[in-house]
Amino acid sequence: MTRHAISRQSVSAYVKQGWLERVRQGLYRRPFTTGASREAATGWKIPLLSAQWIMGHRFHVGGTSALGLHGHSHYLQLGGDAAIYLYGSDIPTWLVELQTDARFVRRNDALFGEHPTGVEDSEFSLSDGPDAEFTLSPWRWPIRMSSAERAILEALDELPNKESFHTLGMTFESLVNLRPKLLTTLLVQCQSVKVKRLFFVYADKHAHAWRKHIDMSRIDMGRGDRALAANGRLHPTYRITVPADLLPQEAAHGA
Repeated sequence: MTRHAISRQSVSAYVKQGWLERVRQGLYRRPFTTGASREAATGWKIPLLSAQWIMGHRFHVGGTSALGLHGHSHYLQLGGDAAIYLYGSDIPTWLVELQTDARFVRRNDALFGEHPTGVEDSEFSLSDGPDAEFTLSPWRWPIRMSSAERAILEALDELPNKESFHTLGMTFESLVNLRPKLLTTLLVQCQSVKVKRLFFVYADKHAHAWRKHIDMSRIDMGRGDRALAANGRLHPTYRITVPADLLPQEAAHGA
């Protein structure tokens, strides 16, 4: 509001008149209508879009949150205190601390550095039912979030402490239409050897058609073995410990 030459005195007057509602120190919103539902008042989408588009903060939704919004997993539910993963160095503190129907979780951009590859402006999917708080918005702007190709790499970075091997395996099963050229670029840019090795463990396991079009000669897979899963077994190709069900069939049976 300061940027638009709205004085503090004017803001105070707008609040008294009921034209603005104070959410917290320094943060205001336009009041909802009298008949607005609780879901409308506590929804996470309008605050997030406000931060991205009105206030100009540069960050994106990624990881399992982006995968869920893209419809790639029945196991990744949004709402009901679900975690919404935000990636970037310009995530406003007020957004992370805001009380909504989901929890905003901050993540840095170390996985890809400053490369914006695979971050896209995507429309919200309303196919899962009415979106009460979003219908009250005067705008229907897209959400800045990771493509499925980038999101699965961000999600793999959460293993083994924040996500489960089984859940991401079920998610990987649905990723039948990934773009191999974009995947190759992302894997070249990816800074984590763990993530790259895990990606190919799952990619080989599920053997989607795009797998054979990834140019592995461009990807640095690192050196040496990596210990990851407690009580796991060393993958014979990618040299990282994973649950036994992720091993090639012959290795899983001890051949």
